[in-house]
Amino acid sequence: MRVLHVIARLNVGGTARYITQLAHELPKHGIETFVATGFVQGVEVEDESAQSIDLIRIPSMGRSINPIKDHFARKQLDKIIAEVKPDIIHTHTFKAGYVIRMKKQPVPVIHTFHGHLLDDPEFSGFKSKIIVELERKLAKKSAKLVTVGRRVSKELLEKRIGYRTQYVNIPPGVVPVNVAPKQQALKNLNLEDDGKPLVGWIARVTGVKNPMRALEVADAMPDTRFVMAGGGELLEQVKAAAPANVSVVGWAEASDLFGAADIILSTSENEGMPVALIEAQLAGKPVVATDVGSVSEVILNHETGIVTNKNAGSIASAVESLVLSKTTREEMGRLAMARAQALFSVDRMIDAHIQLYKSIVK
Repeated sequence: MRVLHVIARLNVGGTARYITQLAHELPKHGIETFVATGFVQGVEVEDESAQSIDLIRIPSMGRSINPIKDHFARKQLDKIIAEVKPDIIHTHTFKAGYVIRMKKQPVPVIHTFHGHLLDDPEFSGFKSKIIVELERKLAKKSAKLVTVGRRVSKELLEKRIGYRTQYVNIPPGVVPVNVAPKQQALKNLNLEDDGKPLVGWIARVTGVKNPMRALEVADAMPDTRFVMAGGGELLEQVKAAAPANVSVVGWAEASDLFGAADIILSTSENEGMPVALIEAQLAGKPVVATDVGSVSEVILNHETGIVTNKNAGSIASAVESLVLSKTTREEMGRLAMARAQALFSVDRMIDAHIQLYKSIVK
């Protein structure tokens, strides 16, 4: 069996690592795997995992919608499909799914939602309505629709995107981060150890991750230190607005962030199945996160972390409860690690994809 995976770009994040895991592991099970992708744009950085696999580049493919470039991307993909001769085309995220499924393909197409754009501030209002209409049409051209979390599929079905029997839930398989010792991690991040709990935030510094909300939380907790890691178009704005108790370090290794921080914070507007939070749980860190996407499937509320609403005051109260109790942090961290190891193994993810492909190509 030959499967061609198509994605607009492999920027730093869980989706890139999800796909590179597939590219590494599926060939061991007799499934030839090809990955076609465009390039990161602007201030984005390509995930280092992309260097570990052979990529077929699509020069005209990028994240933003551009009718002229999208036309050329389709032409380039036609050539790639003709050369690879896949049995299945598997698209990932909106842009790749749009470019492939807007044209009738000679083989079945599977599309994976690693989240959705329905709550993304960048695609609000009229743009959101257009995306919903497009996704409804594109779903009709899909053999199966994969979501990384059950809540993601529920939210898509509520918008009448696809039908229930089309959906398959495949959580990501996540390899634990090799966490740096605390003192070394602090040194790598240019932070000092004041003996108090440190709250860490790591994500793309973009609207959908809402770093400004993290600053509101920090502002409400002036006696607690925060460190924010990641890059994106809002980085300079975040640096300028950060209160004195926040260190904004830009791009950083997750191994250092998890090694330095005692609590991990997520303030997203929208998520699929957030791999960074799974990595945090595998590192034994309690997480406080907004209740979006499938976050509540990663964090068992008040057992491995705290899932809260989007109000900065509510988030601050949740963070403070962990700051004040080392025992609670440690208990949550132990349970978080054990639960994440059981639910998010690479073997489970790979087996689920194999069964999915075999159900389509007899």
